[in-house]
Formats: sequence, C-alpha cells, structure tokens
Amino acid sequence: MKDLIKRLTETFGPSGSEGPIREVIRKEVEPYVDEIRVDALGNFICFKKGSGGGKKVILDAHMDEIGAIVTHIDENGFLRFANIGGVSPVISLGQRVYFENGTFGVIGCEKLDDIKDLKLEKLYIDIGAASREEASKKVKVGDMAAFFQPAIDLGNRMVAKAMDDRIGCVVVIEVLKRLKQTAHDIYAVFASQEEVGLRGARVAAYGINPDVGIAFDVTGTGDTPKSHTMDVSLGKGAAIKVKDSSLICHPGLRDYLVKLAEENGIPYQMEVLERGGTDSGAIQLTRAGIPAGVISIPSRYIHSPCEMVDLGDVEACVKLCVAACESPLDF
Repeated sequence: MKDLIKRLTETFGPSGSEGPIREVIRKEVEPYVDEIRVDALGNFICFKKGSGGGKKVILDAHMDEIGAIVTHIDENGFLRFANIGGVSPVISLGQRVYFENGTFGVIGCEKLDDIKDLKLEKLYIDIGAASREEASKKVKVGDMAAFFQPAIDLGNRMVAKAMDDRIGCVVVIEVLKRLKQTAHDIYAVFASQEEVGLRGARVAAYGINPDVGIAFDVTGTGDTPKSHTMDVSLGKGAAIKVKDSSLICHPGLRDYLVKLAEENGIPYQMEVLERGGTDSGAIQLTRAGIPAGVISIPSRYIHSPCEMVDLGDVEACVKLCVAACESPLDF
C-alpha cells in the first residue's frame, strides 16, 4: 500500500486539472471493475457489478488537490496567483510548487512591516525567469500549480502532500481490489473539484442516483500539542463521521457502520468535524435525498504539503468498507 500512496500523492492534480491523477488511478482499477467512464466534470466513475438483489452504492473519494492558479505575470517574470481551495499564506511561504508541464518555482513574499499582513496577495511564485517574456515561455495566466513534496515513509505513518484526498482514493482502490463478491452494484467515484465546492460529487451522484453514498476523506485530529479539542487521534482506527459543516450523516447508516466495526473487530472512533465538509454533503442532497455517510481517515496538518496519516487507520477504513459492501446494508 505504501507504494500506491506514494504514487498517488506525488501525482499532479489540482481542482480542474485532474487529468494526470485520473490516468494513474485508471491503471490501478481497470482490472478490478466492469466499466469505466469520465463524465463532463472530469469525474472518473468505475462500475463493479453486483451479483444481484442489492443496492446501488457510491464509494466516493475526491482526486483533486489544493493548489494555485496564475493570475498575472509581472515585467520581472514573477507570477501572481490565487488559491485553488483552502491555501494558507503562512504555510505557502517558502514552499516549492510545480506546474503540469514540469516548470518549478518557489513561493516568495513582498516585504512586510508586520507578519499579520501576510496574505495571499502579498505572495508570488518565482520560477527563475528574468522577464515577463522569459516567464511566459514556461507559464501562462490560468496555469495551475501544486505543492511539490515527495512522500516520506515514517514506518507506520506516512507524510505527503495531497493526502487530502489521495488517501481516500487509496482506500477505494484497495476496496475494489479486495472485494471478491457483493450483491450491490458498486460505483467507485473518484471525484473532481471537491476542493472548490464539492462539484464533481454533486453531478456524479445525480447521474448515478444511488441508494447509498459513502465518502472517504481526511479529517482533523486533536492529538498534537495544544491542538483544537477533537476526539479523533492518529492510530485509533477509522473515523465514522457524525457531522461536519456540509452534512449530518444518516443516523441509520452511521450506526450500521459502528455495528459492522464492532462485529468485525475493526478499530474505530467517532468524528464530529466542526469546520470543513465532504462530498457526502453533496451526495446527500442529490435528487430527493440520498442516505449518506463518511468513513474518515485521521490526518494531521491538513491543507499543507506535509499531511500525515497512520497506515493502521487506512487499513481499518479499507476493512470497514469491504465489510459494508459484503453486508446487506439493511439499515
């Protein structure tokens, strides 16, 4: 699993530019599904036919990542940019970024009289160009950049950029590989544009019209020094979501996942995320409403180039999802 995590997290794919990561995922899942397609918003939808008599189930993980988009190139070749998703100016300063065409740069900052004035509009990307003309040969206005950080293996834990939400993609891929038989028709949706408003999941769910939707995404933790109080920790298992800013999870599905975890000896913890949303928020409100829930992967340092997850938690999420898909889902 470590190799898969490394390949997925190190692949380029900000919101709206998911082409490279979609192709990596395609190669992983093709042998394990019956049909694949890409819809109008770039969602990668994989269908695994059930044996019959089951439900239509969406397993969703968004494949896009946060990033930057070039808004202006000045006369000295410096790039001004806007955020794609939740990008912090404090975390961004001094970071390396790269563009799909292989151009690299570093994020610098104007002179500040007070660190409190550090905002995205004070930052720029330096690609080593000496003029607008030189820079324009490498990058155009509208080009997108992602943070550049290699994945790091820390033993039972890994650190990488884009764990949000490539680690969710890893979970869904592993489920497709391990799921030998199910009565349910499984639609694995590797969604686009989650970081800019849950857009891909909304249209994918509308087209599929599932009976059940389960999203897989990272969630924060409360286990670092003087962190925000939260009853989720790395290493304590899959996080079964109760609520976040985008949805209150279907109580029947939530309790059913808890029951499956307890029956199968899968470590789990309950999650209430005070800020932030997931694709299940969009799935839940599709058509006349879809029972939706979330199995979250605890992560430290979310929306930074160094997001950390515990491999035991990832494995617990995979096992819980397999158990759900093999069950009747009669909540």
